[in-house]
Amino acid sequence: MNLIDKIEEKYKSSVKEKDSNSVNTLRLIKSAIKDKLISLRGKQDNLTDGDVLALLQSLIKQRKDSIEAFIKANRKDLIEKEEAEISTIQIFLPEQKNENETREIIEKIINENNFSSIKDMGKLMNIVKSDYKGEIDMGVAGKIAKTSLGK
Repeated sequence: MNLIDKIEEKYKSSVKEKDSNSVNTLRLIKSAIKDKLISLRGKQDNLTDGDVLALLQSLIKQRKDSIEAFIKANRKDLIEKEEAEISTIQIFLPEQKNENETREIIEKIINENNFSSIKDMGKLMNIVKSDYKGEIDMGVAGKIAKTSLGK
């Protein structure tokens, strides 16, 4: 069962349970998937699980950016709504590596490939993105890579 099917199954069960928060978030995910499919028409027929993972991560990033704005505006009600959406979206993501695990992975890649300067950051990030798709927060990875390569 691929990721799109899992999202569809969760959507159906949420509708049956009358869980309106989950239903709304899952509708949002489904529409984002449909938009992506429309934008890729003619190039590829279906989305891979990797494509869907990237899409889900971008949805979470949008929610986190919104939360930051709502914190500045002191809108607790909207913060709670966005956090609930994030928790629903995260159901479909693999377990995220914590900062220490991410640091270890990046250090290992740097040592294996003899990366030494900030000029190698693009190559490093491409390896991280391809090998650990969905498992690592790329924002955290970028900060760690910058400090590690900047030494």
